[in-house]
Amino acid sequence: MAEITPPLSAPGEKTENIEAHERGHRLFKQVFVFFSVLFLIGAAFWSGHERGKGSVSDTAQTDSILPPEQAIIINKQPQDKTIDFALFWKVWGILKDKYVDSGNLDAHTLFYGAIDGMLSATGDPYTTFFDPKENKEFQEDISGTFEGIGAEMGIKNEMLTVIAPLEGMPAEKAGLMAGDKIIKIDDQPTVTMSLEEAVSKIRGAKGTEVKLTIFHNGDEETRDVTVKRDIILVKSVRFEMKEGGIAYIRISRFGEDTEQAFQAAVKQTLAAKAAGLIIDMRNNPGGFLETSVVVGSQMLPRGKIVVMEEDGAGTRKEIKARGGDVLSGIPTVVLINEGSASASEILAGALKDNRDNVTLVGKKSFGKGSVQELISVSRDTSVKITVARWLTPAGHQINNVGITPDIEIALSRDDRENNRDPQLDKALEILQGKL
Repeated sequence: MAEITPPLSAPGEKTENIEAHERGHRLFKQVFVFFSVLFLIGAAFWSGHERGKGSVSDTAQTDSILPPEQAIIINKQPQDKTIDFALFWKVWGILKDKYVDSGNLDAHTLFYGAIDGMLSATGDPYTTFFDPKENKEFQEDISGTFEGIGAEMGIKNEMLTVIAPLEGMPAEKAGLMAGDKIIKIDDQPTVTMSLEEAVSKIRGAKGTEVKLTIFHNGDEETRDVTVKRDIILVKSVRFEMKEGGIAYIRISRFGEDTEQAFQAAVKQTLAAKAAGLIIDMRNNPGGFLETSVVVGSQMLPRGKIVVMEEDGAGTRKEIKARGGDVLSGIPTVVLINEGSASASEILAGALKDNRDNVTLVGKKSFGKGSVQELISVSRDTSVKITVARWLTPAGHQINNVGITPDIEIALSRDDRENNRDPQLDKALEILQGKL
């Protein structure tokens, strides 16, 4: 077999061949590295794409594709209007997993508290949620029978305030007066309490006691008042004849029994052929709008405006007297004070704006002139939403303004403690002067 040998080359040729070989090797390495990196990028993109598909599928639990034009981009605009409700559930989960006493958390309490917080964020103390316990208590309030101290509460100037101590009830007997600020309940500051929370703490079983730290306008210091709770049963209307043929009708609230009781008082007034009439709505915290309209219809000519409702758009709705007027011809004095609120302010404003023979005596009313709609949202819960504001027939705002009496007279604590009533005395004086 012949042996094959490589051809011999000159020394210069060998050097050039080696350099060319090295250049080719380097080029191969560069191309290899380039394509290797390109492959790794492509592999990473494909892997991420597949994981992304799995993540979207896991989260949305759908295989549908979301086109870009249908996507809602959170925080795309400076004033974002998109609410990511997943945030709520995320915080819910963190609380459940991390809270030190998570075993004591009650889902219903958390849920109701979240709704409470949403409504309180409106800044309106009368827009509120009633959980089952509060809903039951509210229905008892309207019926006029419950256990507690017998005082209507409200928020005024961001402070818990006594709107009206109910006549003959524990709060009144303990010396609480309309306008008193409740600084503490059983030594707990009220500044951070909602109205419903404060009322819940003040309420309690008959025979138990609650300590209230009170600040009365004109005093230099607060004082502690201990009130023993009792069954609160309030008759909304009381009638009596005063000297000189003057009928006196006391309306303490506008509840379920008010319409019938007021009609009975009207019959007694007419039967006595009263020459003058006093309508006493001091410390009347209000109640049903419908009831105040029915009562007003017996003291105003048919078709006269009782009140106007103004909604958020400024649209006004007139609510008029429906007939049945038998009292508008009788000279009348209406007594109001700082505890006269809501429906009692409506009636006082209606009589003042529509009749020339009506005089308002006392102190400026509370100024609760907003309309709440009670809406049942489940079998045992409800929400109370402010849907409008009340204006007097002349178009004057009631909310945060109140009704100003024609003749202003105060009733001091000293007057009360000594059974003096200069406001009632003035009413009698005015009517007797017209006889």
